[in-house]
Amino acid sequence: MSGDFHERVLIAGCGKIGTRLGEELASLGEEVWGLRRQRVQLPSPLKGLTADLGVPESLQAIPAGITRVYYLATPNTYTDAAYRMAYVDGLHNLLRVLADQGQTPRRVIFVSSTAVYAQQSGEWVDETSLTVPTGFSGQRLLEAERLLLQSRFPGLVVRFGGIYGRHRNAMLRKVQAGEPCHTEPLLYTNRIHEDDCVGVLCHLGRLASPEHIYLAVDDAPCTQCELMDWLAEQLDRPKPARITAAQSPPRTGNKRCCNTRLKTSGYAFRFPTYREGYQAMLASNRTDGSE
Repeated sequence: MSGDFHERVLIAGCGKIGTRLGEELASLGEEVWGLRRQRVQLPSPLKGLTADLGVPESLQAIPAGITRVYYLATPNTYTDAAYRMAYVDGLHNLLRVLADQGQTPRRVIFVSSTAVYAQQSGEWVDETSLTVPTGFSGQRLLEAERLLLQSRFPGLVVRFGGIYGRHRNAMLRKVQAGEPCHTEPLLYTNRIHEDDCVGVLCHLGRLASPEHIYLAVDDAPCTQCELMDWLAEQLDRPKPARITAAQSPPRTGNKRCCNTRLKTSGYAFRFPTYREGYQAMLASNRTDGSE
């Protein structure tokens, strides 16, 4: 996307990643509004916008002339109703208000998830693979993807894998707590550092001629046990015990995600694999005295 005109960006659902994205876009000279349901002081030069995506009337405060939209809303509970409200109803409301206002954003970017894939046998998947999710989370995300891509606006979907980073360290906590990893069958995990989430969204938002869908995962899909074994070694902890799917069925799918389309678009990963990403996290923890 050319920088010859003044970009006016709306980030709907401006949480931690949205705020960092906004700061990066602002550093590139873009004007950024961060929409949140509760009034929160966003760091300068971001402009705060208090509105509820579930209440269309509150969205009338969206400024005119928006050239790009990022939709990063998240549900407040893990229920079908919450996912429908956050992803389907909220996106529908926003698109309708933008249309009613006569807004003509050049791109609307929806943050989705690899939960739209239901593959269970470690298959490789890409943007063209079958999406028939069996869980409500994947079903609502896929519904929202289709809502956007069938709308009047130029839409782009980013399907993120498991996000980790300074504020998302669940796998580290599992290893520290001595929790087991899944085997029989091997359970694959696809990951991306939160810094790369910001980088990918910035890159795709400014890309001249993007595809409609991108998988955003790093270069190293791996088994859960491989990842947890490596983390245990870095933490000088025992390797985790093994547990079978029969003993504890995993909640997620089991596939390996291909990032070829994203890398072909020109994106260069800040953390190409989980090793670089977690090493940076661990180094930061040691520096600030955290566990």
